[in-house]
Amino acid sequence: MKYTEVTITISKTDPYRDLLIYSLGDEGPYDSFENTANGVKAYVETEKYDEEFLVSSLEELKAMDEHLEYSYAVQEMPDKDYNEEWERQHQAVLVDGFCWVRAPFHPHRDDVKYEIEIEPKMSFGTAHHATTYLMLSLLEQEELEGRRVLDMGSGTGVLAILAAMKGASYVEAIDVDEWAFRNAKENFERNRVSVTPLLGDASLLTVDKHFDVILANINRNILMRDMKAYARVLNPGGTLFLSGFYEHDVDALLAVAEELGLRPVLQKSRNEWTALKLEKK
Repeated sequence: MKYTEVTITISKTDPYRDLLIYSLGDEGPYDSFENTANGVKAYVETEKYDEEFLVSSLEELKAMDEHLEYSYAVQEMPDKDYNEEWERQHQAVLVDGFCWVRAPFHPHRDDVKYEIEIEPKMSFGTAHHATTYLMLSLLEQEELEGRRVLDMGSGTGVLAILAAMKGASYVEAIDVDEWAFRNAKENFERNRVSVTPLLGDASLLTVDKHFDVILANINRNILMRDMKAYARVLNPGGTLFLSGFYEHDVDALLAVAEELGLRPVLQKSRNEWTALKLEKK
C-alpha cells in the first residue's frame, strides 16, 4: 500500500494543530499523524489523497484566525508498513486510575477495575486524544447498569466497550467510516462484549430507536448539526455526553442544547479540549 506524506506548517500550532488533525482524520481519509515543531506530518493512502480537501481544511482554520498562515509539501512515500511502525510507538493509557486502555502488545494490569484491549490500526479512540480520555473519565461515575447506550462516531469502539463492561443492557455503536466500523467489530469481539455496530451516520437514528445514554465524541460542527437527532432518540431524563471541541465552543453548543430541552450538568476540560454532560428535561 502506497502512502503520501503531507508536511504542513502553520504559524500558530496551538490550538490549530489539534483542530487540523481532527479535521483530516475524523472527516477525511488521513490515518496517522506526527507532530512537528511547526505543525504536523499527515499520512494518507496515495489513492485517497485529495488536495482540494486538504486546502479546504486549512482554509477552515484560517477562517477562525485571519492572521494564521500555512504552507504544505506533498511527497509519495516508499512502500512500507506504516501501521506496524505506528503500533511500535503506541503507548497504553491509564484513565484516572480506573481504566487501562492497551493494545494487544502491552502488558496486562491487575490493579484497575476495567481493562480494555484495543487493536488500534490507526483509528481514533485509543484514549490518547484528550477528548476520548475525557469521555472515559466521565463514564467512571455514570451508572450504566441496565441502560440502553448509543456511541455515535464510535471509532475504535472504546467508549461502547466500557459501557458494555459497566453493565449496559444494550449498546449500539455507529461510525460513518468503514475502516473504523470494521476495527470496532474486531475490538468488541476481542473484549468479549455485546455491542451492535452499524455503519452510517445520524440518519440511522430513526423514530423507533430510544436510548438512556448517548455518547458523541465527534467535532463541533457535526455535534451542532446532529444534536437534534440525538435529542429525539434520548429518553426523558436521559444523559447526553459530548466531546470533540474546545472550551470556546461550549456556549454555541449549549445554545443548541437549550433549544432541544437539554440542560448542562457537568463540564470537564483537558488540554483545552472539553466534554459536556447534558440531561434531557
